[in-house]
Amino acid sequence: MLRASTTVLSSWSTAAFAAPLSATTDQLLTDKMDRKLVLPRLLRDPAVALIGDKCYTSLIENLQLFHDIDCLKYAISKGLGFGIVLGGSIVKIPQIITILSSGSAQGLSLASYYLETFSCAISLAYNFRQGNPFSTFGETFFLTVQNVIITLMILYYAGQKSLLAASAVGFFLVFQALSSQTLVPSNVMSILYAATIPLTLSSKIPQIYTNFKNSSTGQLSIFAVFNYFLGSTARVFTTMTELNDPLMLAGNVLAATFNGILAIQVIVYWGKKSERVSAKPGKAD
Repeated sequence: MLRASTTVLSSWSTAAFAAPLSATTDQLLTDKMDRKLVLPRLLRDPAVALIGDKCYTSLIENLQLFHDIDCLKYAISKGLGFGIVLGGSIVKIPQIITILSSGSAQGLSLASYYLETFSCAISLAYNFRQGNPFSTFGETFFLTVQNVIITLMILYYAGQKSLLAASAVGFFLVFQALSSQTLVPSNVMSILYAATIPLTLSSKIPQIYTNFKNSSTGQLSIFAVFNYFLGSTARVFTTMTELNDPLMLAGNVLAATFNGILAIQVIVYWGKKSERVSAKPGKAD
């Protein structure tokens, strides 16, 4: 009888202590699940606009940084994308300043800048007409504008005033045509964009050859070269994450490769001055 009473009392006491403990544990887990990081609207709205409401809730409010891998990759891609756009907005400003301060465009390949400018213009028009997110191509707009400026500066310092005027008019007409659905239908636009892949590569080859021939990078901006290389490398990741476009991916991979070659040349020819002095600096090779 005594043993039976002891057993009952023990079971009751265990249940009595376990119940509050279990309730407390469940409450803590519930509180933890309900706990959310709430940002002020001033910060929340830009974050939602950047990564979307779903990923904002998952990554920021619920702090699922290492559980929602898809949203984490998307957020990193968006951050890289806007970083590339920001970098692209200033990437060639040092090159422009270098030309102005030296009063020379020596060592810069006119052929490279013609090809690169047209390639950027086609890429810009293609992305805009496809309705792609600005974070995946925004730097192309700034690069196009800066390339036009540098191309015209090369012609100016080479003393080719008539070609400068013709080039300025030509750039304007090309941009107008690419923006027109009537003049350049969508199927033609796709073909032109596919052509920018070899066009982009060919725009790098004259500059690579000029550097090799002179054993110097001349007035080529070191900042621009490395910014290009890092930006094109990061753009490979953003394209893989945000877009399902094999053409864009292939173009970005090849661009990163050729920009890497230019970066290697900058390192190899660091501090070396060109022994070749042409009569007209910046003349096309």
